[in-house]
Amino acid sequence: MTESTRRTGDHEYEHPQGTPAPPYAAPHAADVHPEWPPPPAHAPTAGTGRRRKRPGGPVTLLAAVALVAAAVGGGTAYAFQQLTGHDTTATDTATPVVAAGKKGDVANIAAALTPSVVEVNATLASGSSTGSGVIVSSEGEIVTNNHVVSGASSVKVRTSDGTSRTARVVGTDSSKDLALLRIDGASGLKAAPLGTSAGVQVGDTVVAIGSPEGLTSTVTSGIVSALDRDVTVSTDESQSGQGQNGDEQWPFQFGGREFNGDTGSSTTTYKAIQTDASLNPGNSGGALIDASGRVIGINSAMYSSGSQASSSTDAGSIGLGFAIPVDTVKADLAKLRAGSTS
Repeated sequence: MTESTRRTGDHEYEHPQGTPAPPYAAPHAADVHPEWPPPPAHAPTAGTGRRRKRPGGPVTLLAAVALVAAAVGGGTAYAFQQLTGHDTTATDTATPVVAAGKKGDVANIAAALTPSVVEVNATLASGSSTGSGVIVSSEGEIVTNNHVVSGASSVKVRTSDGTSRTARVVGTDSSKDLALLRIDGASGLKAAPLGTSAGVQVGDTVVAIGSPEGLTSTVTSGIVSALDRDVTVSTDESQSGQGQNGDEQWPFQFGGREFNGDTGSSTTTYKAIQTDASLNPGNSGGALIDASGRVIGINSAMYSSGSQASSSTDAGSIGLGFAIPVDTVKADLAKLRAGSTS
């Protein structure tokens, strides 16, 4: 048995017509055009009569940048923003913000997501409403509940660092109890990563962040207690959930009964995630977060032992809270951004 050998640097191949091809030589500098790719460092592989097409262009550049960004800590969305000019939004990525080894660690989840949750204060003709909101874009878009800002003449939000800013209502959807606010001129805010509610299971660990009774950045934890609960809330501005002192009371119906006051004649019903994480008046519009640090719901209602109460001082969490699934929120964002006021 014999085997052929070839010295390093020898490059021979057969011409497609069978005649030997001349040895490979780099083109003279004068023959190189700037728009052409540089010549290969070595001659084509023996037996191939074709030059390999060289990949290139924006797609390759984006892929390369994305891989590098991911390697240094989840900066893919930021890199994409810089290359395309789009604002970073929560819907650009659902990458977990809590390391795998810290999954389910409430302290880590709280540290990562608290800057993305704000307190919302709405001035109404009949008083005021205090709720919460979730930042969904770095330029100041905030999702909250419609019943928090329904009928508001002005809205202010307070971030976790104590800064108070004026916000305006961009769009509302009373049928889903959602509203979108915007802080004009804002930049660099930390958007919360929106996950998916499709894979949520009963028993999953969750964390709730909001401003119950005006106590900004309050963190509670629990589990998902049930799924697809029918919760009915008011869509009527006159039934926006205000008690004697203007405190939010979350009028809603569940299981054929009304809680925290009359919901009025105009209502809407949605499928909610039920949780035993402690929720109180003021948590409405805040974030329900999974063990990986992704928002899976917008807290919207609670069952209170003080049902039919005339004042929120009679209400308190007994571990039956409800949140709008985040998939519903994501599907509604385009409509809200377009200025819908349904």
